[in-house]
Amino acid sequence: MHKKHHHHSSHRSLNGKNFIILPIVFCVLILGLASAIIIPNTIRFYNMASMFFSDNPHDFSDELKNIYVPTSEGLEEDNTDKNDKNKTSKTQPKKTKTVPITEIEYPDYSDQFGEFIMEDCNIKCPLFYGDGDLQLNYGVGIYTGSFIPGYGKPIMIAGHNATYFNGLKYAQKGQIILIRTSYGNYRYEVTDVAVKKHNDKSAYDLGAQEETLTLYTCYPFDQFGLTSQRCFVYAKYISGPKLDISR
Repeated sequence: MHKKHHHHSSHRSLNGKNFIILPIVFCVLILGLASAIIIPNTIRFYNMASMFFSDNPHDFSDELKNIYVPTSEGLEEDNTDKNDKNKTSKTQPKKTKTVPITEIEYPDYSDQFGEFIMEDCNIKCPLFYGDGDLQLNYGVGIYTGSFIPGYGKPIMIAGHNATYFNGLKYAQKGQIILIRTSYGNYRYEVTDVAVKKHNDKSAYDLGAQEETLTLYTCYPFDQFGLTSQRCFVYAKYISGPKLDISR
């Protein structure tokens, strides 16, 4: 009788421990799962809020390198052309300047190497090499699978629809895009604006053998986060030094 009573007591004690331990384990698992989901998003939204509402400029010198040194090369000629009312179609076109690629500082990923200006759309911001989250938080960025201005091949530039590329909703044919770099200033003229699916491969051609400019951002412009559509703005090369890649 004594042994049977002892076995029953141990079983009841073990059940009591399970009643305490299992809820604790369950709570720990729930808290861990919640932390994995909530904390990263909280940090992301906190960083975004800090960027927009902080009175102190964010120092990202350790994250992004600025190699951009503004030059007036080519700007004076364009201003002279605008003021020359006597210019005729018989005027000989100016010879395009050529710059050996070995003489420029080719950007590394995350480098700010220029400035993007589209006055008609009220856009003026830093231009980075790379279109990751970090670069697009501080400006617009060139997709690294494309090329830099002057290379003679397609250029693709991305920006967020709610920030730096929000002004693309005003883009129209004939508008001028200015890209300023340390090795020269480039002008492109908008030829088309289109809304396409985000996975539409026909929206661009990186294999083309001419310098074209494609801007893209999420669409609609009033919707936050990634969307299933993109607004594409296409432009043709007008002026700017050519890079001699043979040297």
